[in-house]
This record gives sequence, structure tokens and C-alpha cells, in this order.
Amino acid sequence: MKHSSSEFKTHMTTLSSILEKLRLKKIDNEFKMTPDGFTAGKGKFYKPEDLKIIKTYRFEGESSPEDNSAIYIIEASDGLIGYTIDAYGVYSDHDADYDDFLRKIPMQEKEEAQIF
Repeated sequence: MKHSSSEFKTHMTTLSSILEKLRLKKIDNEFKMTPDGFTAGKGKFYKPEDLKIIKTYRFEGESSPEDNSAIYIIEASDGLIGYTIDAYGVYSDHDADYDDFLRKIPMQEKEEAQIF
């Protein structure tokens, strides 16, 4: 059954629903920042030029505008797809290196149906 992009938009409105969809597709690899670059824990390290952001979702906190987050769906040059979560505002736990690294990753947005 083919889904329209509007169907995905109604079902993928929360961070947890996106993470669940990634898990079901077995592309729930979390990219984490290390001194050697991003890694998804599979023994490989990626530089920004090895990655592309293929989808971005932003969420605003219901009780406070300072409680914001974004999830970036990332595809590596070797085909690995995963994500990184950027909590910003008062809950940010990333340092400047993470922010700089993330800014250097090129964006090549795909439709949700191409990812999921």
C-alpha cells in the first residue's frame, strides 16, 4: 500500500513517533559526536562531508518555548541511515563542536515516503 506524504505528516507529529518509525524500518542508528566525528557505534567515524541530512523535524515544547528539539535524519556515504537529536534551549547538552559539525553537514532533503 502506497502512502501519501500527507498521511505521514498526520502520523509523524511527535519525536517518539518518528523514532518508532525509524526503529520499524531498522534505520534507528543514533549518530553521536566523538572527537573523531559522528559515529553510530558500528566502528566507523564520519566527517561532515561523509554525511547528508535527508530530513529535519523540529518540535517546540508545549509548556515552554525554551524546551525545543530537532531530529535530523542522516544518510552516510556508505548507505547507513540514522539520526541525531539536537535538544536546544535550556535542555541543550551539546557543545560548540557538535553544533559546528552539524552545520557542516550538507542538506539534501528527501520526501518522507523515500525514507520510510
